[in-house]
Amino acid sequence: MDDTDGVAARTRRLLEGARYLNLATARDGLPWVATLEYVWFPGPLRLVFGSSTGSRHSGDLARDPRVSGALFVTGAGSGVEFAPVDGAQFTGRCEELAPERLAEYYEPFYEGVFPDPGERERWRLAPALLAPPAVHRLYLVTVDRWWLIDTRTWAEDRVDRRTEVAPEELAGVRRTT
Repeated sequence: MDDTDGVAARTRRLLEGARYLNLATARDGLPWVATLEYVWFPGPLRLVFGSSTGSRHSGDLARDPRVSGALFVTGAGSGVEFAPVDGAQFTGRCEELAPERLAEYYEPFYEGVFPDPGERERWRLAPALLAPPAVHRLYLVTVDRWWLIDTRTWAEDRVDRRTEVAPEELAGVRRTT
């Protein structure tokens, strides 16, 4: 893998550069993928997204918390000179945030998804609208495995491969802001 600036720096660039993640769930053997806005938190790597309890993926998560997903950046945003895309895939467990944990993620979620204060105020739901009996929730994915595109071999033979990142390398991912 091309690791000139380190796995942690590359992972951070992906997490900060990708606006959406694709989250895969399953129910009764039938797969489903949802594209979701998210914010991320380091140590351990966590992803937070908002959704309606009536959505297909929310129903799937109520039955089985295991998820997989992917995120990517293209063009100059990839940060890889010779690769038109850079990305990561992951697996983890997802849970609906309990009302008592909402305060920990509420402000960072809205600040990350809506960096512009005017847009944030326009779209922000009050905390009471993110807890039962309301229909919206915040969900937390705790990442347990992480793979990066192997950009070194892509440059050599154009074969799309992944390289798993060791947990200790992923522990080095920190926010720049």
